[in-house]
Amino acid sequence: MISPIELAGIAVGMGMDVFSVSMAVGAGPRTPRQAFRLSWHFGLFQFLMPLLGWSVGRSIVRIVHAFDHWIAFGLLAAVGVHMIFEGFKKEEAAPSFDRSRGWSLVALAVATSLDALGVGLSFGVLGARILFPAVVIGVTSGAMSLVAVYLGRRLRSGIGRRMEIVGGVILIGIGIRFLVAG
Repeated sequence: MISPIELAGIAVGMGMDVFSVSMAVGAGPRTPRQAFRLSWHFGLFQFLMPLLGWSVGRSIVRIVHAFDHWIAFGLLAAVGVHMIFEGFKKEEAAPSFDRSRGWSLVALAVATSLDALGVGLSFGVLGARILFPAVVIGVTSGAMSLVAVYLGRRLRSGIGRRMEIVGGVILIGIGIRFLVAG
């Protein structure tokens, strides 16, 4: 149901939030241990949230079968529009404390993976398989986070927020494809 190109688009789209946040966190001095903690947790939560969303989506699929493609489109479009708006927000200064520890890390990991929950819900409603896509989304997000932490100081002001906009556009496009195919 979902092509490898669409899965790659979804994975990269989901990783855009993680990339942007990791770039902002990485703008200050960071150790390899901090970079690993960020990328591990971001990847893990990006893997787990689609599974959770999928299980909810599968449980309601009989109720929404007639208009499941509209739900998938709506969820992906909402996530995409949210990412685009986030991309246009004013840049904030780099945090002065270590966001790669404790509740700050958990809050960032949950916040950046809420979009993945909606994507998982879409997969569940559409009856698509989720394990492989969740692994791809998690690994992609973890890798994008690791790269972003190291690029944070140099590239944050240049492309960080634009990446979120690109990710949002990709998700909206995939949502439109589901709507047309439905």
